[in-house]
Amino acid sequence: MSLACKFIETPVGKLKLVASDHGLVAVLWENDRPSRVRLSELVENDEHPVLVQTERQLREYFSGKRKAFSVALDMRGTRFQKDVWEALLAIPFGETKSYGQLAKQLGNPRATRAVGAANGRNPISIIVPCHRVIGSSGKLTGFAGGLDVKAHLLSLEQ
Repeated sequence: MSLACKFIETPVGKLKLVASDHGLVAVLWENDRPSRVRLSELVENDEHPVLVQTERQLREYFSGKRKAFSVALDMRGTRFQKDVWEALLAIPFGETKSYGQLAKQLGNPRATRAVGAANGRNPISIIVPCHRVIGSSGKLTGFAGGLDVKAHLLSLEQ
């Protein structure tokens, strides 16, 4: 079954939104590595209701009018990845957590690297806020959209 996609221009560049009939599957960066998030066949559909809703909510977020997203999500990954992504959804707007804090929260303090790997594979950028995860030293670390975009998103939320 094919997925619907739509491209939108944002303050952090062009994004590709991808949805199924069940919800949002991905928000991908313009220069995303194809191997980071594997998707089935995509069909461009600017009118898909999930994509229209996602675009509206992202515009509200970038204009400072939205702090939480309500679009339905269709998260696709391993059980562990989904657990990490659910933990990301619980990080409040304007706050950050370290990879180690997330690993502890998930009940395995030694899984810091695994949490980092799952975070790096998060297909629903911005909405599942992987940008809110930082290194234990407080430094910004890896981000598929680039560290400058990560800094921009964190600044937007301050």
